[in-house]
Parts: sequence; C-alpha cells; structure tokens
Amino acid sequence: MGHELGIVGAGNMAEAIARSVIAAGVIRKEGIVAADVSPARREVFAKQIGVKAVERNDEAVRGAGMVLLSVKPQQMKDVLAGIGGIIGADTLVVSIAAGISSGFIEKNLGGAKAWRVIRAMPNTPMLVGQGMVALARGRHAGKEDLKAARRIFEAGATVLELDEQKMDAVTAMSGSGPAYFFYLVEQMIEAGVKLGLSPQEAQVLATRTCIGAGAMLANSSEMPQELRKKVTSPGGTTQAAIELMESKQMGEIVVAAIRRAAERSRELGA
Repeated sequence: MGHELGIVGAGNMAEAIARSVIAAGVIRKEGIVAADVSPARREVFAKQIGVKAVERNDEAVRGAGMVLLSVKPQQMKDVLAGIGGIIGADTLVVSIAAGISSGFIEKNLGGAKAWRVIRAMPNTPMLVGQGMVALARGRHAGKEDLKAARRIFEAGATVLELDEQKMDAVTAMSGSGPAYFFYLVEQMIEAGVKLGLSPQEAQVLATRTCIGAGAMLANSSEMPQELRKKVTSPGGTTQAAIELMESKQMGEIVVAAIRRAAERSRELGA
C-alpha cells in the first residue's frame, strides 16, 4: 500500500501545506511522507505534525499518489534526476518552486512517460489559513489533476487557476507579495518611533491599521483607489502624505520592483 502525499523538501511552505490538509481532514497524517536532508526539519514534521519524516527523497515518492516538489529552484534539476525512475506513471507531480516550468520538470524527470505536472505558487499566509495559490497545468495534466491539486491547497488558501505563462507574474505579486507588505509595516513602525512612539506602540498601531485596511479591502466591492479617496480629505494629513509619496515616485518604484521579481522568476527557470 502506498501513501497519498509524498513531500520532497520539508521547508516552511511544505509545513503550511501539510498542517492545513491535516487540519481540514483532507489527508490523514498516516497518508503523508516528507523528505528533507535537514534533521531539524524532519523533527518538525515527525514530532510537531506527526507524519513520517525521512532523509531520502526516494522514500517519500515511492508509492505516492501525489508528489509535492518544494525544493529550491537551483536544486530542482538534481532532485528530478534522482526521483524520475521511482515515481509511478500514475503519480501527479505538483511543484511550488518559483520559475520552474512544467516543461522543465517533465524533461528532467526523464523517460518516455507523459508526466502529469501541476505548477503551483502559494504564499506564506497559508501558515495562518489565509494563503493565495495560483495553479497552472502542464501539457499532460487534465481537469481532474487540477481538481486534485485544488483540494490540497484550498485547505489553507484561495485558489486561482490560470495559464502557466502568467506564473512569473503571480510569483512576483502574490508569492513575494507578503514580503512587500511586511516591508511597508517595518517602515511605518520606524516612522512612528521617530515621531516619539515606543516601538511597542508603533508596532500595534501599524499592524492593526494594516489588518483593518486589508479586511476593508477584502469585504468591499469598491476598488482600492476609491477606498483610498475616502480616507484622503482635501488639504488634510493623508493628502499631504500621498502627495509626498507621489513626488518620490513610490508608485513607479513598486511597479518596477514587482517587474524585477518577475524577471528573477524567469531567470531561475532558465
């Protein structure tokens, strides 16, 4: 008897996925085997999550109905070469590696098999059940394969299906997006401290303000531009701040930064 999910690379994102599917009852603990070279990461999966954790990738993928590839893009070629001869022909392969195309995975798994590959890009808010995941299928994957992958990720995220050519943009926006948000909060806290608030006061104010604004955005039918205008009174404090941001070309900087992230995703795939 095999197992339902074999995880190759038991990092933080794989941990979030494992925890969410177990908590939602999608897969039982006994149905997951996770592989990682790090003893510390194996200990997290074995002792905290309660799944079988192994050092060797072949132990995780042999007999698995689905294989989750969650290794670094730079490691992917070697990992694929090591497991291509072990994965069953009926196994669905799901990759969350930035920049790595389904074609790259199919080629480096080797052989004449029509590998069924789903490319996914989750983000770290999956750790708290508020993730965003985009899914794109490779040339041999079908609608049922997308459905199987969606079932895994919906346990902790909103899922969007799209064409694979858009995945670099997704990586730049939602994959890396939480870091942009955290960076903004960092700067807000620093500004508050410089204005005389304590670090603790500044952190509470910045964090709760951003949480509240995010909730408004998620629960409103209005576009962010309209919500912003409602906070911006003519001649007021918000307008003064926004005008300064615009004079420093903050909008252009954000767009350029996300474009650079997308470029880097393509570079990793090369």
